[in-house]
Amino acid sequence: MKNNNLNVVERALAPTPKWFKILRTVGIAMASVGGVVLASPVALPVGLVSAAGYLILGGSIISVVSQTAVKSEETPEPKE
Repeated sequence: MKNNNLNVVERALAPTPKWFKILRTVGIAMASVGGVVLASPVALPVGLVSAAGYLILGGSIISVVSQTAVKSEETPEPKE
């Protein structure tokens, strides 16, 4: 299988499966919501600010891992 010998840059630039594209978009949205909550000019409860930090962390991890997923070359692509 050719995908085993890819470096990080090649993996990031390779085609991503549809499910991981959706997951990447969800991760970016989570990180964005967390960033908006942290950047709000209003004093917020500590629990909400803490949850926003976890949203940023989780969304970032989901996005990065989803971006490095690569389509397998062994299975043919379905016709749409």
